[in-house]
Amino acid sequence: MASYRTPLSRARGLGAAKHGVGHWVAERVSAIALVPLVLWAVFSGLALARMDYYGAVAWLTGNPVNPTLLVLLIAVGFWHMHAGLRVIVEDYIEEKLNRAGLLILNLFVCVLAGALAIFSILKVALGGAF
Repeated sequence: MASYRTPLSRARGLGAAKHGVGHWVAERVSAIALVPLVLWAVFSGLALARMDYYGAVAWLTGNPVNPTLLVLLIAVGFWHMHAGLRVIVEDYIEEKLNRAGLLILNLFVCVLAGALAIFSILKVALGGAF
């Protein structure tokens, strides 16, 4: 089989890091999962706009599908946001210290905000709203 690497590249052992495909596939899968979840969220948001607080709580607690899909939307949305911002930081921030700090900040903000949103949804859905 023919090798397309230059002799210098073979000597240095340089080449692909072999981890980009997994990130690429994960971003595409999360994007595909977000399409029906966002469509459901838009229609649900339009229905919730006509309700008061107690109607929204009844909507959330009345059917187990609603909090489940809402938690999935939040989890997949924050995962997708984290992956996208990670790619931007890795591609455009050159200083290693700044890059590491921004990657850690990205992770902490996405996990904290996602966990807070999911906790809030579960608190209302499991009866702690009143």
